[in-house]
Amino acid sequence: MGAFLDVSDSLTGRRWIGPSLEEDRLAEAMARDARLERAVALTLVRRGVGLDQAATFLDPKLRDLLPDPLSLRDMGPAADRFLQAVERGERIAVFADYDVDGGASAALLLVWLRRMGRNATLYIPDRIEEGYGPNEPAMARLATTHDLIVCVDCGTLSHGPIEAAAGADVLVLDHHMGAETLPACVAVVNPNRQDESGDLGHLCAAGVVFLLLVEANRRLKAQGRQAPDLMAMLDLVALATVADVAPLTGVNRALVRQGLVVMARRERPGLAALQDIAGLNTAPTCHHLGYVLGPRVNAGGRVGQADLGARLLATDDPHEAQALAERLNHHNSERREIEAGVQAAAMAQAESRGDGPLAWAAGEGWHPGVVGIVAARLVGATHRPAVVIALDGDIGKGSARSVSGVDLGAAIHRLAAEGLLLRGGGHKMAAGLTVERAKLPAAMERLSELLARQGAGAGGPRDLPLDGLLMPKAARTDLVDLIERAGPFGASAPSPRFAFSDLGVSMQRIVGNGHLKIAFSDGMGGRLDAIAFGAAEGPLRLLTPGGGRFHVAGRLEINTWQGRRNVQLLLEDAAPAQRR
Repeated sequence: MGAFLDVSDSLTGRRWIGPSLEEDRLAEAMARDARLERAVALTLVRRGVGLDQAATFLDPKLRDLLPDPLSLRDMGPAADRFLQAVERGERIAVFADYDVDGGASAALLLVWLRRMGRNATLYIPDRIEEGYGPNEPAMARLATTHDLIVCVDCGTLSHGPIEAAAGADVLVLDHHMGAETLPACVAVVNPNRQDESGDLGHLCAAGVVFLLLVEANRRLKAQGRQAPDLMAMLDLVALATVADVAPLTGVNRALVRQGLVVMARRERPGLAALQDIAGLNTAPTCHHLGYVLGPRVNAGGRVGQADLGARLLATDDPHEAQALAERLNHHNSERREIEAGVQAAAMAQAESRGDGPLAWAAGEGWHPGVVGIVAARLVGATHRPAVVIALDGDIGKGSARSVSGVDLGAAIHRLAAEGLLLRGGGHKMAAGLTVERAKLPAAMERLSELLARQGAGAGGPRDLPLDGLLMPKAARTDLVDLIERAGPFGASAPSPRFAFSDLGVSMQRIVGNGHLKIAFSDGMGGRLDAIAFGAAEGPLRLLTPGGGRFHVAGRLEINTWQGRRNVQLLLEDAAPAQRR
């Protein structure tokens, strides 16, 4: 396929790739038969949606997409034991991971139990002192004062710690990759167990917890009993799904879409307080969940007190919510400062190692709470899976992030099985690991080999996929609203990217922290406003008035200011227009 608009070497060094002739043909037919804007039809076609699926895809219903909870192994015993504990008034503890998914999963259970007139103990381990997942001392202590321990977003590989919980029953509700053997407990509900089909492997832990509560509600209603409103809890599921970079496909689309509607009602005190303190004055989007709210919820587990995020999400008290939101916002500012130093050093290390299937870095004294974020930054900069490790003496603890199509969790799990890691696990897009300093080079070499087999690093960042060509006058608010119906957009479902051809620059100025605000004109009365984040020192600074005409590419969004809605291009790339 030739380069789209003949752009084979853009200002950022990329080749533009547009729709194929077959995709164009299918989009034309879908636009005609389904009466859709062509840009919307192209978006659907490039996501594999057929003509007969267009209507249901644009209007996903949770009732149509929600799987039967009992399709997951151990769900029946888990629901039985959970409801038994509720009915008997047993003492319940919730042991959760310290990230957004763990916090939201815990909050789902705490809120549901409170609606049933029951309280539970929340336990989230300290990231530095206790590490990820259940540990033997904590589980043993909880078992002395509780009848049931529910491990959420963790526990699938915790054989020893679960065995240490003598005297209490344990349920595991998780989504991290399982080993050949499972811990001895009442139930391990996990779509990524090795004996599962994998059809629901895209669920985050909050999605698994939600399915347990769906089954619990179904059983309560069968007995003629009142059950808590689960639809009102979908804001927690949406937040966890997006923040954990779970694919926005299948039922996840419906969970997040409905969850955003719930969140916009601002009925959860913790999320409302967090939106206010973050200056979010519009209805939240996936971007806000992933880059505004999620990092603040995470901040307690990274550099503050591990349980702050879960407590914020679970509280019904507006005053407590405000106090917790302020603390998390403060910790998030601390996290940013720490992260900046680690990121600079990690980027330098990764660049010094050159191109390859894996970008990795390790440093003495790096804060373990920010290595996951820095790994994500490396992925964004290199378009390769990345690992960042905080070294402390002879041991290193790290986080890894992946790219679409590369199963990082499976590779990390294999390294642990081969003895190159002391500990390792995760899911396709994210993983954690503990490694001996002496084995670090061998472990990273082996990980690179495993990821290369999956195609990591082969494509590189040179190709920029585009969903079509638009004229500035076509970039209307109603078109963007229609495109949003094909969302929500995120992991495995990127928002569509469009090109605009042969535009002149009528204005450029630097705003905020090095962002470029640019206005383009097509010379025929069409205007396109754009912003390029962090681009003031990059190649896009060449987009200046009088500097020639350009093809530009990016994603369309609605920019709301003082009650007015306007279309804005999130500018990602540009190339000189070769006028004929």
